[in-house]
Amino acid sequence: MTSDKISSDQTTSQNPWWILPTLYFAEGLPYVLINSVSVIIYKRMGIDNAQITSWTGLLYLPWVIKMFWSPFVDSYSTKRNWVICTQIGLMLCLGAAAFSLQLPNFFFISLLIFTIGAFISATQDIATDGFYMLALTPEQQAFYAGIRSVFYRMATVFGIGGLVVFAGQLEENLGNIPLSWSITLIIAAVIFGVIFIYHRFVLPFPDSDAPNRRTEEQNQIPFVTIISSYFQQPKILAILAFILLYRFGEAMLVKLANPFLLDPISDGGLGLTTKEVGLVYGTFGTISLIVGGIIGGAIVSKFGLKKTILPLALALNLPDLFYVYMAYNQPSIELVYPLVSLEQFGYGLGFTSFMVYLIYVSKGEYKTSHYAISTGIMALGMMVLGMVSGFIQQSLGYPLFFVVVCFLTIPGMATIFFLPISED
Repeated sequence: MTSDKISSDQTTSQNPWWILPTLYFAEGLPYVLINSVSVIIYKRMGIDNAQITSWTGLLYLPWVIKMFWSPFVDSYSTKRNWVICTQIGLMLCLGAAAFSLQLPNFFFISLLIFTIGAFISATQDIATDGFYMLALTPEQQAFYAGIRSVFYRMATVFGIGGLVVFAGQLEENLGNIPLSWSITLIIAAVIFGVIFIYHRFVLPFPDSDAPNRRTEEQNQIPFVTIISSYFQQPKILAILAFILLYRFGEAMLVKLANPFLLDPISDGGLGLTTKEVGLVYGTFGTISLIVGGIIGGAIVSKFGLKKTILPLALALNLPDLFYVYMAYNQPSIELVYPLVSLEQFGYGLGFTSFMVYLIYVSKGEYKTSHYAISTGIMALGMMVLGMVSGFIQQSLGYPLFFVVVCFLTIPGMATIFFLPISED
């Protein structure tokens, strides 16, 4: 880590528009590259669905357990230093992953690199969110909350849309799939290098951004006390069941959606090219997701969570039937575009209400830690179902697999009737 000493010429504040776009773009890009784009890479490199989902499913683990090393990030060095150093680490990981795709045993070498990158990315999440709270006033935090989310989603559009389309174009021009993806990952690494240099000179040095700022009384609070306070909430079993089960269907769908689009028609897929998948799922689909998220937030704000959580859950899950239709009928790409976009729009609606509920149950003195616990439990459900989805798909075929996905959405929606939600 670099020195924590602040010289007189180092600014303690900065216009949020100079730092938030790049901070949250850098937070979102490695997540989508590691958890989503890696699936497309391995599919195009000839790895079967079972291996892809079982191994890439494990890449969720750092986001499941990141709460356990967040106190270390909080107490050692500054959030600014953590942000900068993790971005150097991500640049090196992406460069190493690009090189590994040229090796005969690329699969497990690249997986190891992506795993290291996942832990670095999860640490960057902790540092970035902490820096956001230290560098901005409470009023600014409220004003820019939605704006930072937009730039995080823009990273998703760029990653699974722009970079995938670019890689697909390279595949067509070069006729070399490994080289095409190596070049694409090198470009991602260069982007992180540019972001690192920019942040090295532009990020402010907030007065409050210093290690060990917790009071002696706060330092004496055992971690187990924070954990136990979360699990002592009323109706905690219903809350845990909801968080764990709500995204079960989506956890299966999200891992196999891109392989389904890429697989040839003879194997039950839709036979799209890499570039077409980047446009269908990564561009139009992700933009629809963003719009759905914005509208979902407006609906919850206007009518309240208690009245809207079930309808928005239905909006999330019912469009999964589109994949059942596509698996049985294998329609042309002209119909795939609107069906995937509608499914992603519904996902944006339902996921927004889910995240609002996670904030709702994160109450009291330890609400930041409680929110981290909730998101960790959520990631656990995504990881476990994602890991077995490939085996289920290979056993049943795509049509029956998507039928199973639809049935797995029912338990999560059923838990809504038992949730503690006030009318307010």
